[in-house]
Amino acid sequence: MHSIDIEALNQQIYLDSAFVELLNAETAKVIVGQTNMIERLMLGLLTKGHILLEGLPGLAKTLAIKTLSSTIAADFQRIQFTPDLLPADIIGTMVYNQNTSKFAVHKGPIFANFILADEINRAPAKVQSALLEAMQERQVTIGGETFKLQEPFLVLATQNPIEQEGTYPLPEAQTDRFMLKVKVDYPAKEEEREIMRRNLNNEKFGEVNAVVKTSDILKARQSVKKVYMDEKIERYILDIVFATRNPKEYGLSNLEPLINYGGSPRASINLALAAKALAFLQRRGYVIPEDVRNICHDVMRHRIGLTYEAEAENITQEDIVSQVLNRVEVP
Repeated sequence: MHSIDIEALNQQIYLDSAFVELLNAETAKVIVGQTNMIERLMLGLLTKGHILLEGLPGLAKTLAIKTLSSTIAADFQRIQFTPDLLPADIIGTMVYNQNTSKFAVHKGPIFANFILADEINRAPAKVQSALLEAMQERQVTIGGETFKLQEPFLVLATQNPIEQEGTYPLPEAQTDRFMLKVKVDYPAKEEEREIMRRNLNNEKFGEVNAVVKTSDILKARQSVKKVYMDEKIERYILDIVFATRNPKEYGLSNLEPLINYGGSPRASINLALAAKALAFLQRRGYVIPEDVRNICHDVMRHRIGLTYEAEAENITQEDIVSQVLNRVEVP
């Protein structure tokens, strides 16, 4: 492991990640602020990880993913989830052709590179299970025939945290499939002033150019895998995840009655992957503890189950992750 030439790797990653600045410059033409959300969307791109954005309406969730997909020469589809949606509305169906007297496959909107699943928690379980196959297996089955989805394939789902009427909460098995759950917040006052001015002057949409090809993204994914992660960082990641499962062993006995279940092995995998991708975005060839801490809440918040006691005391997953981060020793 120690024979890795960090200096050479650093230079290689610096060259491979040059397109990141192009993407940032293009998205900034349309999106004011929300740098955290844009960065998280790029992490998903670089790691094949699906992302769940949670935030109130009007916080540019849809606009951000639309803009990002415009900067990449890729197909984008938006699916508005509603209670009457059917699986066929997403994946497609068999259609009878009178001219040929045969059934032909009519592909649905899932056959794109970027899927925006708007208000995903409004659709019933059958629709979500159809989406789950696409997310997990990266394939779709229509009428007994299986179709591979083209890479890059990314599901970016949004949900509104406050309006629960007519919604179907996502099952744990499905939320675990999302690499990150990102909380989208209000813009700062200066940013909102800029948004207001652009809208009043009809300058909301700058001309966004496709500056990156899908082949560049696939190449960058290979580079992310090469980012060096020291054994100490690996142990640090495992300690964080295991502290949510056995808090007592880490001197966090107070968390024991609050946690119903801790992070799954997907938490460890995605924490390591996201930390590598974050180092790549910062044009660095190695992972530092700060990368892990930076991304930890987004990877862990939807993978920890709370007990009734925690809910009664208004303790959130964020509080638990913060306590774990404060307690587990940083390498």
